[in-house]
Amino acid sequence: MLPAEVFRGRSLVHVFSVADSLIFVRDQVARLRELGMDVTLVTSPDERLTSAGRALGVRTVGVPMARRVSPWEDWKSLESLRGLFERLRPDIVHAHTPKGGLLGMLAASAANTPVRLYQMRGLPYVTQRGAMRALLATTERLSCRAATRVICQSRSLLQTALEDRLVDAPRAEVVLEGSNGVDTTFFSRERWADAGGSLRVEWGATADEVVFVFVGRLVRDKGVPELLEAFGRLRQREPRAQLVLVGPLEERDALDLQTVRRLGEPGVRCVGFQSNIAPFLAAADALVLPSHREGFPNAPLEASAMALPVISTTVPGCRDAVEQDVTGLLVPPSNPTALFDAMARYAADRSLRRQHGEAGLERVRASFRREVITEAVMGLYARELSAPG
Repeated sequence: MLPAEVFRGRSLVHVFSVADSLIFVRDQVARLRELGMDVTLVTSPDERLTSAGRALGVRTVGVPMARRVSPWEDWKSLESLRGLFERLRPDIVHAHTPKGGLLGMLAASAANTPVRLYQMRGLPYVTQRGAMRALLATTERLSCRAATRVICQSRSLLQTALEDRLVDAPRAEVVLEGSNGVDTTFFSRERWADAGGSLRVEWGATADEVVFVFVGRLVRDKGVPELLEAFGRLRQREPRAQLVLVGPLEERDALDLQTVRRLGEPGVRCVGFQSNIAPFLAAADALVLPSHREGFPNAPLEASAMALPVISTTVPGCRDAVEQDVTGLLVPPSNPTALFDAMARYAADRSLRRQHGEAGLERVRASFRREVITEAVMGLYARELSAPG
């Protein structure tokens, strides 16, 4: 049982660069409010930030934060955050994502915030080369150095951070098994079975025809080019197979023209951004996420919660989300041949899909329920607030 007196009268500021990411902490913010803590949410100005604040009953502050590297814009953002922290005098600043983490931690350090938590949710530099890789790695080291504690999203991400000397081991940790956790009441195959069945009818997919679903941004880093190449080969073997892409096209890390053209090939269905992905998971037979980098992706665990098998890659984060040959199949990144083999294996073996899906559901229930992770984060806050000094 958490000691409420540790939280009562204390204050915390969450910092993200974009408002979309607030979904990661909504349950935690609600729990902090129950415990009597004052919470402020900071992102770039966005109506979704304002809406989240109203829904949760907390203060919101919009601070422009450019996603690209922009020294002048970043300096202005840093000064705005420092001024905000000096006015609010929070007990904790919890900053997330590379840009939000860097600006939030540097500003909190300058404002002498006692507890500074950087949540490392992914490492963009791992897919970069040359000067950009060096620059992004340096910014990660700065974020970690300015933090009093670094929370890594997954165990493999922590391993990478230690190997690349971003942070020293005593100041870094993973909460339980990592991830944001899954709402297993919401992500339930039974709950969305009718909606999923309706989508299959709309798509003309019979019970015997396999449907793969991808959930994420349609960009190169998510492995979309090799996914389309692998699926094109699969269609030659399984002419009725379908691939449903759930997510937006983005200009940053954009797909090349040839890949964009493949989005219109037979069997490929693009449905764009969806605020609720559960019906699409319920309509599918397997999730495919061939990412080049992740912190700990949400979609594989949400798919597992709905008893779907998952195909992903061996990169950090993804290999935490999938247990090889138990809850899914892991393939090397940027390898369309290995991806095709995994998709073909699931397409040909319904019993294997069912076996891996059921194992994934058991794993999520045992280790990744959101309410358990939320309480573990509350325990982390209580420990840091009670620490000497």
